[in-house]
Amino acid sequence: MPQPKPGLLMVAVRPFKALFVSDAFAGVLLIAVAIAAMLVANSGLAHGYHELFHGTLAWSPIPKLDTLHLWINDALMAVFFFVVGLEVKREIVAGNLSDARQRRLPVLAAVAGMAAPALIYLLIAGGHAELRRGWAIPAATDIAFAMGVIGLLGSRVPPSLRLFLLTVAVVDDLGAVMIIAVFYTANLKLAWLFASFIVFAGMIALNRFRAASVWPFVVAALVLWYCVLNSGIHATIAGVAAAFAVPMQERGGRNLLTTMEHALVRWNAYLVVPLFGFANAGVALTGLSFAALLDPLPLGVGAGLVLGKQTGILAAIVAADRLGFAAKPAGASWFQIWGVAALCGIGFTMSLFIGALAFPRYPLLIEEAKIGVLGGSLISAVLGYAVLRLAARKA
Repeated sequence: MPQPKPGLLMVAVRPFKALFVSDAFAGVLLIAVAIAAMLVANSGLAHGYHELFHGTLAWSPIPKLDTLHLWINDALMAVFFFVVGLEVKREIVAGNLSDARQRRLPVLAAVAGMAAPALIYLLIAGGHAELRRGWAIPAATDIAFAMGVIGLLGSRVPPSLRLFLLTVAVVDDLGAVMIIAVFYTANLKLAWLFASFIVFAGMIALNRFRAASVWPFVVAALVLWYCVLNSGIHATIAGVAAAFAVPMQERGGRNLLTTMEHALVRWNAYLVVPLFGFANAGVALTGLSFAALLDPLPLGVGAGLVLGKQTGILAAIVAADRLGFAAKPAGASWFQIWGVAALCGIGFTMSLFIGALAFPRYPLLIEEAKIGVLGGSLISAVLGYAVLRLAARKA
């Protein structure tokens, strides 16, 4: 018996239904949130938007976190970094970074893709002493945004390039975490730092003694976060450290690392990161002229993302392939590789985060950095999408 043909409405909504069950939705959601934040920040709701996130809370269980913005950036984002840490550890232990031959190209590309944007930023903005701290802003890739664009392209992007982008982003995230820990730490409080090491050692002991329950690690991670928060190191580093202490071996019939990752990854993608984006992407454009976009800070950030990312990554892949160090992604043309390299210039989440750390006492500089991040990320997204779309037609 022949099956009835789907109705017109079902045909129309099928692409949207597929989008909601795909990994691309996280990136599309982030794009929508960024647009919403910009619209609100430039409407009659702007004052309420600012007061919501930056107004002092009537009461906070942790006095140091006295605004909603601080709770999001210092507490909720620790969950984001915890998930990043779990992903990095999984890749190092049993994923694409566990094989020396497989990790050569993405590691080299990620390092070059962080160094080139930093260099371009310093060439443009480094002449101003107060701006030099922003050198790392264009160094990071936003994997959710980039994979969202890749998801919109569907089968036009070879699987090898998707895997390459994911692996580069993992190494990129690890590099950004190291940068935050080393270069954006000040006024260390040794007592709290020592307490952090003790708690972390306790988590390692839980691992060594084969603790089979998730909850001891959860409680210890919360204590570690509180100690790091008060130590002078940015509290989100506690998320990565705690993740590295979670065991990946089977315990009590389950893998604790993958159990925790699976439990948190959707909360991370659909709540934590979008909330961070909405709280941080709102930039008031009132009175902004084209000349202001050419100021050293936004220009340095934007140029670092658009030019630095693709130049560094492309140069690394070409050099590795020509010198026999590592072959380019299989089944991908150089035109497609260029498109993916351009997408790596989307630096939304981590770039906004580093921008806030770079200029904590200069709100105006943070706003200028946001303009550079949003502008550079938008250009990179459009360029990468266009190149990959055109490359698919030529294939």
